[in-house]
Amino acid sequence: MKTTLKTRIVIVFFLAFSCSGFAGEMPVSSPEDVGLSSEKLALAVSSAQGLIDDEKITGASIIVARKGKVALFETLGVMDRHANKPMRPDTIFRIYSMTKPVTSVAVMMLYEQGKLKLDDPVSKYIPAFKGLKVYAKSGKHDRQEHRMSVRDLLRHTSGLTYGFFGNTAVDKMYRSENVIGRKSSLEDMINKLSDIPLLHQPRTKWHYSVSTDVLGYLVEEVSGQSLDEFFRQNIFEPLDMKDTAFYVPKEKADRLAACYGPKGSGGLKLVDDPAKSQYLTEPGLFSGGGGLVSTARDYLRFSQMLLNKGQLGGKRLLRSKTVEMMTKNQLPDSVKRTRGGVWGGGFGLGFYVQSGDGESPQGEYGWGGAASTHFWISPKDDLIVIALSQHQPFSSQLQKAVKSPIYDSLLKTRALSRNP
Repeated sequence: MKTTLKTRIVIVFFLAFSCSGFAGEMPVSSPEDVGLSSEKLALAVSSAQGLIDDEKITGASIIVARKGKVALFETLGVMDRHANKPMRPDTIFRIYSMTKPVTSVAVMMLYEQGKLKLDDPVSKYIPAFKGLKVYAKSGKHDRQEHRMSVRDLLRHTSGLTYGFFGNTAVDKMYRSENVIGRKSSLEDMINKLSDIPLLHQPRTKWHYSVSTDVLGYLVEEVSGQSLDEFFRQNIFEPLDMKDTAFYVPKEKADRLAACYGPKGSGGLKLVDDPAKSQYLTEPGLFSGGGGLVSTARDYLRFSQMLLNKGQLGGKRLLRSKTVEMMTKNQLPDSVKRTRGGVWGGGFGLGFYVQSGDGESPQGEYGWGGAASTHFWISPKDDLIVIALSQHQPFSSQLQKAVKSPIYDSLLKTRALSRNP
């Protein structure tokens, strides 16, 4: 079992990267050499394959990395069932809200440069937000008791909403105005939001929202660059995230996975044809909350930078203390949580943060995306997991299938710290 799994890992990485001639990929290791059990990792793979066999998903790409080395990289099923195209190591996925950690890193880079302060009011950088009120049924909307801060945007305590998760009067306004329409612009989004009251008072409730899209606009205003250009120059190029962008260029279109959803009669139906997808054209609105496409390999590099506390391959994006702050719970005890909203009970500056009450270890952080993509990082275990599928609406079935076996694969007798 051990030799077979190691061989499959090496083959997958060879196919993914050696043909491109790029040197400097993350090293590959047998699971046992980094304190993981091949047999238990095989159970994670088998569980994911079971979802494919049961027509819950069509395919998956799974990476497990520990101590800076890739111990598992499996591609399962197909990326396009109708074209009978197998899942590839370099398949491009719609990662939706896994864009949020990238935007949060961009904001914290500007914070380190002294170009913004976390507890400044957002209106200091976005004047259109100066007059924002808080919704009241009477129509005489309330003033903000605490002005929305940059920190509130990062931790989703801003008072904003999304428009498609709820049916409040404010959510209906979001839907009516199509607040984050792909063909509009970030400036249009801000203008629309400036005319809609907040759902609730800032700093009183954790509520998932367009907060990170507003952060994307803030990055543009503070940096003087478009969001896509800032990402490219300051994050993607330094980390060699060569397939991560706001759309898929023509020469890479054959690598975009199809996206599927459940049929009423059982099984799956096509919900986004990769040959006709909106992701084949550049958007007008660069959504910092959910607009990116990426690959498992690229997002691993981003995740390893975070686990390394801000640096990868000699390129430092953030200071260690900044990453430590981002990945610690930032929610005061007084903040109410949306029911079922905060995974793990806490939220940092761009990620959920585990309290350690469940099956996951304390300090684990990560997030997911609307097309059922997932990543999580356990600093305690020096562990990264990327688990990507393409299924809408969002489902945690892939994450649930692989998470327990992956944590069970940790060999408790092995040292958890990175080898010197």
